[in-house]
Amino acid sequence: MQKTSLTIKKSLYLFLSTRIIVFYLLKGLVKPRLFRMTLYSKILLVDDDPINNLINKRLLEKVELADSIEEYLDGEAALKRIQHLPSKEVSLILLDINMPVTNGWEFLDIYTEVFSERNDIIIILSSTIDFSDRMKAKDYPIVSGFFEKPLSVDKIIQFIQSLL
Repeated sequence: MQKTSLTIKKSLYLFLSTRIIVFYLLKGLVKPRLFRMTLYSKILLVDDDPINNLINKRLLEKVELADSIEEYLDGEAALKRIQHLPSKEVSLILLDINMPVTNGWEFLDIYTEVFSERNDIIIILSSTIDFSDRMKAKDYPIVSGFFEKPLSVDKIIQFIQSLL
């Protein structure tokens, strides 16, 4: 998938701005709602554990990477939601691997086939320690990263830095 030049420039600008904001948030020098600058229109948390979703949502709200954060307990529900998103809208998808109904791998297979025109960023966020899962994730060009649970501010900063 190719990102447009405008998308890359916007991501770069927002990356630098967000990095500064995250630094000040971590140091406690500003309140989270002082700035209103986002990288994504939505973040989709796709994880069958509602407590993980709640914790991740609260952490991501503080950093304000997106206009809204939505939670889905299985891949099928998230795929149905993606069908109704505007095709030009870029979302960040944090995807667990082991879920009922439609697991993370099935989600990626369907997403690759049905939503090839989208420019969403997909990060696997999983508790798996199986190295073969990391290797399998590399087989999907749409996967931009693989992080172990729990999500942390450091992992968010690492992800933002990887955009460069």
